[in-house]
Amino acid sequence: MCSCSSNMAGLARADMQKYGRSLCRITAVFLLLVCRVNAQTEVNHVQTVADANWTLILQGEWMIKFYAPWCPACQHLHADWENLGRQSESLGISVGRVDVTQQPGLSGRFLVTTLPTIFHAKDGNFRKYVSSRTIEDIQAYVVDRKWATVEPVPGWKSPSSLLMSGMANLFRLSVWIRQIHTYLTNILGIPSWGSYVIFAIITLFMGLILGLMLVLIADCIWPSRPKRRQDKTVVIMKEEVSEEEVEDILAEEKHASDLDNESERASGDESTEEEGPMPDGAGSGSEQPPSEGAAESSVRKRKPQGPEGT
Repeated sequence: MCSCSSNMAGLARADMQKYGRSLCRITAVFLLLVCRVNAQTEVNHVQTVADANWTLILQGEWMIKFYAPWCPACQHLHADWENLGRQSESLGISVGRVDVTQQPGLSGRFLVTTLPTIFHAKDGNFRKYVSSRTIEDIQAYVVDRKWATVEPVPGWKSPSSLLMSGMANLFRLSVWIRQIHTYLTNILGIPSWGSYVIFAIITLFMGLILGLMLVLIADCIWPSRPKRRQDKTVVIMKEEVSEEEVEDILAEEKHASDLDNESERASGDESTEEEGPMPDGAGSGSEQPPSEGAAESSVRKRKPQGPEGT
């Protein structure tokens, strides 16, 4: 009987130990599930904004934080920002965050140059928050509508503008180039100068292609005009008109020289009547008409410009 009772007591103790262990395991699993649910609930209060869903902040009122995991100031702001996310429903706003290391396009779209950077968005109008980063000041900024006294970002710098969309693409391109450089140097073992040479060759090649495309587009829009035969006929007509004018000028010069000779003869006759007869040489010299060469030289000097000059 003693042996049976001792066996029963040992079995009861073993069962109690097993029951206690199982109860501890169940309690631990339950606590883990509760902690996970609470953590997920807290995370859901602060929405993660990315390139795929950033247009959500164009509607309603938002507070968006740009941060990086390695930034000490961002880590210091993390607890207050999570607290703001838990109070977002009572404040009537949405709270978001953007990791610039994962979303370079958004950092370029908002021209983020310092970390952390906070923006206030109200129906597509963005204002940069530059006050204190404590939870009390951020709440007062929203509740007291202090953002209304801040000038919003101009339209050409708005994240939804065409210029900022191009800036976002440039930031993505820079990150993509950096990733390629890291792949060439770390994985393929190419030296840094070799990677730079490769990028230089690619840049020159792309420049040549773009230049050729611009030339082709310019030729299609503004084609070169062929030379016409009418230009030659116009030149010929101008030459003919100039020759005719030269002949007219020669005739006028001859007529003027004849008139001068007649006037000289008349004055010579009057002088001979008053002073007496003159020698034959002098009279004959005064009566000689001007030579043709002199007339032609005078015509060349007085040759007018053609229709082009007029």
